[in-house]
Amino acid sequence: MAPPPYGIQLCVDCARPHELADWWAEALRWDVEVQDEAFIRRMVAEGQATEAETTTHRGRLVWRAGAAIIPPPGDGGAPDRPRILFQTVPEAKSVKNRVHWDLREPGADDGRRAAELERLLALGARRVGAGRQGPWAWTVLQDPEGNEFCL
Repeated sequence: MAPPPYGIQLCVDCARPHELADWWAEALRWDVEVQDEAFIRRMVAEGQATEAETTTHRGRLVWRAGAAIIPPPGDGGAPDRPRILFQTVPEAKSVKNRVHWDLREPGADDGRRAAELERLLALGARRVGAGRQGPWAWTVLQDPEGNEFCL
């Protein structure tokens, strides 16, 4: 019998993980994963973590090093649904991403795609290019930290 397929988590290196998670949750219409404040406090109290490893974001105690987003419930809360983790790294982004994601909306017409582009730009995305292949066209954008994605 074959082992079950892997679930997937994408990790995004960034400078401000909580702010970028908030941005992407809004852009994708996903949810920021709630961090367990009681667990964090217990880890600090037991010496498993330090206060310096925590911070407060939007009035909640969170781990300083990262924040995640998940699709909203609707698939029965499957534990293997995709997750995007935004994690702090010391260096700034310096080159083009080798991996990026495409935001795809099945059946979206040109008017709906244009409205979505305007929504993303209003959230703070930056248009950096466009592409076309046969009947398909896309816009290349960057999030607030310069990570590329396509619509």
